[in-house]
Amino acid sequence: MRLTFIVALAAFLLDQASKWIVVRWLDLATRQEIAVLPPWLNFRMAWNRGVNFGILSSFDARWLLIAFALAISAAVLVWVARDHGARPPMRVSAGLLVGGALGNVVDRLIYGAVADFLNTGLPGWGNPFSFNLADVWVFAGAIGLVLFGGGKAKGA
Repeated sequence: MRLTFIVALAAFLLDQASKWIVVRWLDLATRQEIAVLPPWLNFRMAWNRGVNFGILSSFDARWLLIAFALAISAAVLVWVARDHGARPPMRVSAGLLVGGALGNVVDRLIYGAVADFLNTGLPGWGNPFSFNLADVWVFAGAIGLVLFGGGKAKGA
């Protein structure tokens, strides 16, 4: 479990630090957009009150989404704690998912919405959606749990 907690803490801190630097220090909340490496990477401010791509943003689902994220995080931690043969990739994946989920929970508690600011595109194609590091951690952690979860280490 130690590895899971270390990864979760690192993911959480990197997410929150990136949001503070970009949204507050670079003042993206006011500027709304900063060209970084156009069209590949831009900072574009988006306050997401829903889930991915703004789903559920038409009504105040903040407390429901906070409860859901906390329940999923707790379930993942219990699952990893009970799987004494969990390999390091599973533990890292769980830490990424939990750290990312908690990063977005903190946003919802502080701002009432998740601070999304990473925007990627391609030449000739503009992406209308923004995301944040917590979203990357949750996605990578979920994929990792699918790939590495449930297996026993050799000799266990």
